[in-house]
Amino acid sequence: MENQVRYRLEDGQAVLTIDREQARNSLSPQVIAELCDGIDAAEADTKARVIVLTGAGESVFCAGGDLTGMGKQAAGSAGADEAARSYARLIRKLGEAGKPSIARVNGHALGGGLGLALGCDLVVASERAQFGTPEIEIGLFPMMVIALLHRHLGRKRALELVMTGDRLSAAEALALGLVNRVAKSGALDAAVGELALKLSGKSLATLRLGRHAFFAAEDLAFSPALKYLATQLSSTLRLEDAAEGVAAFLEKRKPNWRDR
Repeated sequence: MENQVRYRLEDGQAVLTIDREQARNSLSPQVIAELCDGIDAAEADTKARVIVLTGAGESVFCAGGDLTGMGKQAAGSAGADEAARSYARLIRKLGEAGKPSIARVNGHALGGGLGLALGCDLVVASERAQFGTPEIEIGLFPMMVIALLHRHLGRKRALELVMTGDRLSAAEALALGLVNRVAKSGALDAAVGELALKLSGKSLATLRLGRHAFFAAEDLAFSPALKYLATQLSSTLRLEDAAEGVAAFLEKRKPNWRDR
């Protein structure tokens, strides 16, 4: 069986490309498994400092679940349940990764594909990209994506998106905070590379601890969040890279990160 996700290392970027252009880069069970494996490979790759997710071609990042495969599964079947669990594992794996991630959204990000983009830390989109959850049009509902939309949009906008199935342009997604940057046609790789380069120059140890604290605090009430974050600040101060960063600042030189 041919791989459906390609892995390549380029300029410190571990680029995972969903290679199913003929199927709109949809999320088959194989794609989900290979994306998980690719994230693990990027974690283990000492030369990789940033994980980049994208889709093959120029028109679709990821169209969501594989409806062809889904149609072969009876509703409520063990296969359908496992598909939902595996997608959840993929989203959690992105959040729990020790390296920052960027979604390179080269085209439409729909349904589970929107969730995949939002599961990444940052999103850079082509000006041609569209974002939405069209599941309602075929009698489905984007249940798994709701968890991500709750964290990125207010209630009214999120409900409108999932109940109408409407699509957002890249500019609208940027205005709503779903996207960090929008690139003109032909400039997407440069925009992703610029952002990846900035992340690559940071301490991975600090980024790892800071990202995990950010996500953990998101689910806490205000006072418990402050208490928890105080402990994480203490942990940050004990990092070798924290000492190196302060020393480099005082000595007016670039820090030499050891990522620990």
